[in-house]
Amino acid sequence: MAVSTAASQNIDSINACLPQTQCTRCGYPTCRDYASAIHLHSVPVNRCPPGGTQALVELAELTGQPCLALDSDYGTLEHPTIVVIDESSCIGCTLCIQACPVDAVVGGPKLMHTILASECSGCDLCLPACPVDCIDIEFPAITGPPSDTPWSGFTRTQA
Repeated sequence: MAVSTAASQNIDSINACLPQTQCTRCGYPTCRDYASAIHLHSVPVNRCPPGGTQALVELAELTGQPCLALDSDYGTLEHPTIVVIDESSCIGCTLCIQACPVDAVVGGPKLMHTILASECSGCDLCLPACPVDCIDIEFPAITGPPSDTPWSGFTRTQA
């Protein structure tokens, strides 16, 4: 299905309000897919926990939809996370690489894997993929001014 230039620009604007974690918590495989659904008015704007209140407000203003509280069916506002691999326990199965939507996991088959912290979005999709449970969640220190969005201390790449 061809998308008009105006529609594409609107989807781009909506997508820019989202944190680009590709966490799938909204029910869509990518932030852009969620942005497309918002553009088509098929879903409300309150399904993005990583975006926090800031994204809810921005999306409501941009789309003209009401600014609703985060839909708890899709998660809660929480402290951002990154994940780390216990490299001594990693068996090199590559399942975490396949699960990572932002290519933050590096390694090869039957070789040790590691997480590129600067690329990790904290979506935690790699956790259930690991057959030896060698992936742990970390809560990094947040820098910058306080904000009501838990991801505000992260760069767009990290968030």
